[in-house]
Amino acid sequence: MKKGIIIVFGFLLLGFASCNKEESVSTSEQLAIDVEKIEKYLSDNGLTAQKTASGLHYIITEPGTGTSPNINSTVTVKYVGRLLDGTEFDRGTATFALQTVIEGWQEGIPLFKLQGKGKLIIPSTLGYGSSGTGDIPANSVLVFDIYLISFN
Repeated sequence: MKKGIIIVFGFLLLGFASCNKEESVSTSEQLAIDVEKIEKYLSDNGLTAQKTASGLHYIITEPGTGTSPNINSTVTVKYVGRLLDGTEFDRGTATFALQTVIEGWQEGIPLFKLQGKGKLIIPSTLGYGSSGTGDIPANSVLVFDIYLISFN
């Protein structure tokens, strides 16, 4: 009887341990998942984007003029941020040091010239990753409409 209770208790512990274990994927696996989602989004919406080695996709709709900012620039942008399903999570005009924002913006904003417009489609690995933030769930691909107002 005592042995049976120990065996049942052991199975219960094993069951609880497996329920608490989070299934995790590597960064490269998550990037592959995100790129597949991005490519479907582009196809479903009839969009053609360029892609960087990191998985960032971008569409320049108005090239702008002059030079582009760099990682050391302070930029002012007007933006709308959405999830792939179209849910808007943020919008506004903001001025910030490019070094202080998500990697997708650090890489993507310098693709625009002064007063350029376009779209950044950012894999979660260059966004908020597996933790998410606020209204942005973990492992979310982010879509930003960007207008680069100014930079210095």
